[in-house]
Amino acid sequence: MENRTEVAAFLLLGLTDDPHLQLPLFLAFLLIYAITVLGNLGLVLLILLDPRLHSPMYFFLGNLALVDFCSSSVVTPTVMTGLLTGNKVISYNACAAQMFLFSLLICSENYLMAAMAFDRYAAVCRPLHYTTTMTTSVCVGLVSGCYACSFLNACIQTGDLFSLSFCMSNLVHHFFCDMPALMALSCSDKHITELVLVYLVSFHIFFAMFVISTSYVFIFVTILRMHSAVGHRKALSTCASHFTAVSIFYGTNIFMYLRPTASHSMDHDKISSVFYTIIIPMLNPVVYSLRNKEVKNAFLKVKHMFILSKPSKI
Repeated sequence: MENRTEVAAFLLLGLTDDPHLQLPLFLAFLLIYAITVLGNLGLVLLILLDPRLHSPMYFFLGNLALVDFCSSSVVTPTVMTGLLTGNKVISYNACAAQMFLFSLLICSENYLMAAMAFDRYAAVCRPLHYTTTMTTSVCVGLVSGCYACSFLNACIQTGDLFSLSFCMSNLVHHFFCDMPALMALSCSDKHITELVLVYLVSFHIFFAMFVISTSYVFIFVTILRMHSAVGHRKALSTCASHFTAVSIFYGTNIFMYLRPTASHSMDHDKISSVFYTIIIPMLNPVVYSLRNKEVKNAFLKVKHMFILSKPSKI
């Protein structure tokens, strides 16, 4: 008898069952999450407070920081709670909500990276037309499109997966409600659902990668035509940082989602998932902003204003 309501809750097996590792892992993830929150929300606050950062590049960066904060908050507190209390039960509805939100946010990050690459193309390759190309309406339209496509993707993926029957086991071999791990528990015919997953994720990833790759091909061609060594170094430094984040993000996602279910190793999947759910949201503020002089200057300005606002002691 197949009835998906037979499973009222799922049990997340988590990262480890070793009691000696649970406290160290909890402290490590607590530190990572604290850095993630401070880094991303601090970056959003800097962009809002400093008028010099009110440009298309930082508009996209602020949205990326907000998405990173939200995506980490969807997963990391659940992991830390399981490590600290040992309670790894998640209700059916909470599991569906977690998967929907994470799918929405990870897809948004995918498209925001593409939008940022297009913005860099416009700045490097069409500098004289940059202000007329990247207008406020264009930037808002690009970001709105990122979120709209991601919302539609999350609705399709979550609805497709949770239309399956879960009548075999409720033990999720993962630390959060990820689609491949949940799909392995279904007793329904998963062929169509697996095809939907592969085709949807393939489209989103490769479309964004096409935009990023095309943008940077034009950027590199423009750099090669530059006669300034300083311009070369500055542009290449920016591209190297971006490609580092892009490689980690797309590498883990392709490894996770674009393989047949039969070839999945859940232990390997969990290690990969740690990178794109917990580590990458912490690294992005470093990769994209802390090496940026404008962000550093904005931070020093806000710090100086905060110090001056303190009442002096007489």
